Amino acid sequence: MFPESTKAGYTFEDYKLTADWLLSQTEHRPLIAIVCGSGLGGLADMLKDQTVIKYSDIPNFPQSTVHGHAGRLIFGNLNGKPCVCMQGRFHLYEGYPIWKVTFPIRIFKLLGVQTVIMTNAAGGLNQDYKVGDIMLMKDHINMPGFAGNNPLVGPNEEQFGARFPCMSDAYDRDLLKLARKMGAELGYSDFLREGVYCVLGGPSFETIAECRMLNRLGADAVGMSTVHEVIVARHCGMRVFGLSLITNLAVMDYESEQRANHEEVLETGKLRAGQLEKLVTSFVSRIEHNNNF
Repeated sequence: MFPESTKAGYTFEDYKLTADWLLSQTEHRPLIAIVCGSGLGGLADMLKDQTVIKYSDIPNFPQSTVHGHAGRLIFGNLNGKPCVCMQGRFHLYEGYPIWKVTFPIRIFKLLGVQTVIMTNAAGGLNQDYKVGDIMLMKDHINMPGFAGNNPLVGPNEEQFGARFPCMSDAYDRDLLKLARKMGAELGYSDFLREGVYCVLGGPSFETIAECRMLNRLGADAVGMSTVHEVIVARHCGMRVFGLSLITNLAVMDYESEQRANHEEVLETGKLRAGQLEKLVTSFVSRIEHNNNF
């Protein structure tokens, strides 16, 4: 129905076309966006008074190709807060250029979103982590960015943000504090962690040597998403909160018989889904957009 952009990047007019189309399809005006990682799409099902739109119907939108990513944009209310939820995200390993991977984040900005909640499934590098732990993201390491694969490369879109955005405050500290408080109130302290997420390109899982290196660099968890979206969200001036569900432990020992696989990722998501959804739901109910909790 809509021709896909074939240019090396989108213009502000492309973003506005998509945002205006979405606003014409729903009466919801979201202040919070939630991006669901592998196996975590159930978060979107908790929204009330839903408007559901398939990615394939949205102008300029990429298509999700990964098992566990439904490929739907869902508008609705979560605990009385207007939200939009991505039930499935995009990745570099699907073959998309980075400006397509991050396309929805700028759409959220034009929809009026002020806070973005990022979720992902990740491998645990920290030796104290266990499968099923939930890691609150306090920082990240952008490995593709070291090679120049950053979503802000190219002409800067001044309508969204400054040429050189700061990333030392990428993850909002007040939101992180709120999440810690909510986790304690829910009795989740035994499996709630806080750490640094490292992104790689994928789709192959990491070698033992790579896991050892990343651990020594200070990464607590590793995955194939999220960081590119965070950079764009901060460039747009939106607040960011992120969490990783530790779905597998990175293999560090050459004698180990463990093997990372995507099925384990999805299965762990199912097992921890209820508690994760309760945490996010409680967290959203406490978010205010004047920075006062």
